Amino acid sequence: VQGTGGSSAVSKCSAAARGYIQDRFQRLLAGRRRRRAPLIHRGYYIRARAVDRCVQDFLLKTQSLPRTQILSLGAGFDSLYFRLKDMGLLHHTVVYEVDFPNVACQKAALIKGVKELSALVGDTGGEGLGAITFSGDDYKLLGVDLSELSELERTLEEAGLNNEIPTLFIAEVVLTYMETTRSDALIQWAAEHFPQACFLLYEQVHPEDPFGRVMQQHFRQLSTALRSLALYPDCQAQQRRFLGKGWTECSVMDMNEFFTCCIPEDEQRRVQTLEPFDEYEEWHLKCSHYFVLAASKGMEPSWTLLSPSVTVPYQAGPVGMAGSVPAAVCAKLSGISGLRRYGHHSVLIKPNMIVTTGGFGEEDGQHCRVRNVHLLSKHAGHWEAVCVTQSVPDKRWGERLYHTVSCLSDTLALVVGGRTSPSSTGLGMLWLKFPETCDASGPDDIAVELVSPQPAAEAAALRWRHSTTEITFKGEQYLFVYGGRSALEPVLGDWHFLHAPELSCTAIAVEGPVPESRHSHSACRWEGGVLIAGGLGAAEQPLGSVFLLRELEHGFQWQTIETHPPLVPRYSHTAHVHEGKLLLVGGVWFHASSVPGVTVIDLMTGLCLNYMINVEHLEWPLMLHNHSSVFLPDEKELLVIGGGGNCFSFGTHLNPEPVLLSLSSILTSH
Repeated sequence: VQGTGGSSAVSKCSAAARGYIQDRFQRLLAGRRRRRAPLIHRGYYIRARAVDRCVQDFLLKTQSLPRTQILSLGAGFDSLYFRLKDMGLLHHTVVYEVDFPNVACQKAALIKGVKELSALVGDTGGEGLGAITFSGDDYKLLGVDLSELSELERTLEEAGLNNEIPTLFIAEVVLTYMETTRSDALIQWAAEHFPQACFLLYEQVHPEDPFGRVMQQHFRQLSTALRSLALYPDCQAQQRRFLGKGWTECSVMDMNEFFTCCIPEDEQRRVQTLEPFDEYEEWHLKCSHYFVLAASKGMEPSWTLLSPSVTVPYQAGPVGMAGSVPAAVCAKLSGISGLRRYGHHSVLIKPNMIVTTGGFGEEDGQHCRVRNVHLLSKHAGHWEAVCVTQSVPDKRWGERLYHTVSCLSDTLALVVGGRTSPSSTGLGMLWLKFPETCDASGPDDIAVELVSPQPAAEAAALRWRHSTTEITFKGEQYLFVYGGRSALEPVLGDWHFLHAPELSCTAIAVEGPVPESRHSHSACRWEGGVLIAGGLGAAEQPLGSVFLLRELEHGFQWQTIETHPPLVPRYSHTAHVHEGKLLLVGGVWFHASSVPGVTVIDLMTGLCLNYMINVEHLEWPLMLHNHSSVFLPDEKELLVIGGGGNCFSFGTHLNPEPVLLSLSSILTSH
């Protein structure tokens, strides 16, 4: 547990170095320097913003009072005191920090040894008295185990904590490491002993969904189990906890809501453009698994530290479910290597053959961008893996993620776009040629040839997280490339009609209201046109719109498809059309109480029903984003291949095996 404070200080230090937060003191306290990934920077940015906002709000609302105090529980190597002092915000406030005795001793030694720190605090030499490791006029550092409440109380009294003045308690990922009876006792003690007080809590939530299970496993492996989660698994339970232990006001929000509602739009944009970034799913999942809570009592007039600064329509209550869909491991495919990946693309090239390309995953026992082409073929009702040899292990393939693959004939598929790293320009187009006889009836290897097309439509291809849909217009075959993002544009709203097979860009008239720009949406062919659903919009907010690019005599027209109840905004899902119904599979949404399963939209009536996925027969967390899915109409089954991602600092999760979702009950019951 003590180690978590050190690694958190290093992450905050890295975020400050990249301009996410302003903090020139953290590097003096962190000890070691290490550059973290952009996803970690964002995670620590939102944490710092939540804590700073509440602390500064407390100081602002109590500035007319003669004296106040802040008590930071499990403060670790945090720089809060030094930042507040430097900003001139501590005229009448004393800051008390408490942590394990050896952490407090280490921090005290650091402060004494660094002139910039010791000059700010002004050492009054009161340390060495029992548990007080450092003492200044407005700063006391105490070494006490928080779970020993009577010891804590005695030491705070010795250090001069005054029960009668307004007090802000801060617990930033601290209480969850304690036995719940002890953390409950601490929360209740604070309410009972301090007539005027606020309590700021930041920690984890939602332990049982796929991301939550990966998160819990990570902390268990570090021997720092998250103990609060069993009794307080969601924000509402945490709110009830505080209201039941003597606090009179309590507001709570998860970090998606905090980012959307409490951070001004210009600041959101600033943070979103600090570094090349392409891990939206994991960012939003991380934010839905952490919350900030502010409780208060006795503050006149009564107030809470968490009030939205911008009024945005933010609704993320529970999603109604119409039923469930069973998931089962695809027996014959278990143990096949090469399908543990995400950001890849799988497509049916003929009724009995699926090709999977690209993505990030496991290859030769390593985690890397996957180069190999993977074929599944169906024999006697079972899917089996077929070995593929690429006639040229090709530089042009470029280890791509977030590309599309469109099948133009039994022997020809076109790869469009994709990227290597988020700072690279997108990759162009590539033909995949399969042999005529590739029905895979025998165990022979299949050779796949990569062929570069003429550079006719390069602008259309230099993108990723887009969609490519095969359509026919006036008897001619086209590929409709829509949306996505590029290295320069975080979100695109343009489209291109590529005439097959030479891939020249063709101007075809499109009328009607243009859909807002998006990436990570879904696109399906339907009735001669294209259905676009969901996606992530310009402000990194999920979209709930469904559009039909409808075929007219002289061109196409954008039309909105109204759904009722409205489609829950989502992105990073897959989609299929079957007999007038649009099926959306998985994805990411902001409704933290559940994860997206299968949504069925009746395209004639607009009726929209959500079904959860029953995973009781799976022994591992099924992450349904960055996956591929193939609809098998005869069996009314969906084969889900791959999926997962880099789960914040908790490690990479790759769905270990392909999964079959049986849709027969929901497709016949409508």
